[in-house]
Amino acid sequence: MCGRVYVRSSLRELLANFAFAAPGDAEGLANSFPRYNGAPQQDYPIIVREIVREPDVMGPVFATARWGFIPAWAKDAGRPMINARSEGISTNGMFKAAYKSKRCLVPINGFFEWKDIYSTGKNKQPYAIAMKSGEPFALAGVWSGRRNLDTGLEEKMFAVITCAPNEMMAQIHDRMPVVLHPEDYERWLSPEPDPYDLMRPFPSELMTMWPIGKNVGSPKNNTPDILDPIEEPTDDDPEPTLL
Repeated sequence: MCGRVYVRSSLRELLANFAFAAPGDAEGLANSFPRYNGAPQQDYPIIVREIVREPDVMGPVFATARWGFIPAWAKDAGRPMINARSEGISTNGMFKAAYKSKRCLVPINGFFEWKDIYSTGKNKQPYAIAMKSGEPFALAGVWSGRRNLDTGLEEKMFAVITCAPNEMMAQIHDRMPVVLHPEDYERWLSPEPDPYDLMRPFPSELMTMWPIGKNVGSPKNNTPDILDPIEEPTDDDPEPTLL
């Protein structure tokens, strides 16, 4: 799964790195970034395909959306879904409509994952994962919109799509988010109903990961030192004694 991300770019920098998209309403998030420990149920700038110029000129535009997907047809909000599995997404009742016509890009600088070192589920080591180049990149997502009964405005929400891990990620987890190549951004946002071949593991050789401290476990810890590397743990290290 993918349940935590980081955006160490300012919003202005993020908009500049994805300059093919119009700013939209994301500029209202300027005071929320950088965000070094981003969690679900927070608002993020995502890129969607919507009307950017009248009459009916469609194009990529930044939009504010909350991480946690609820389908537009659901009468009861229920529990928001933060991830959507790529396998079967085109037929999954929860996501199929959004996958067909409401795909999005989720720009980030990196994400976090946890390795169960001792296979006990009690002592997991967190890792940060990013591009070797250090550049921001985009995850594949789907979004939906629901009308806020108090304001009458549509509020967007999204889920990150996951797939099987690449060789690097397989060392710590059995899933990873779908990372898109920049040359595939346009196609992912296009009206094409099923770009299934884009939902594949991103090449390991273009990515890097490193172990970090466990204070990342709480979203309240939101400082740059979250990303500081620590010594690589090994399976040979003795399991800590729980007092």
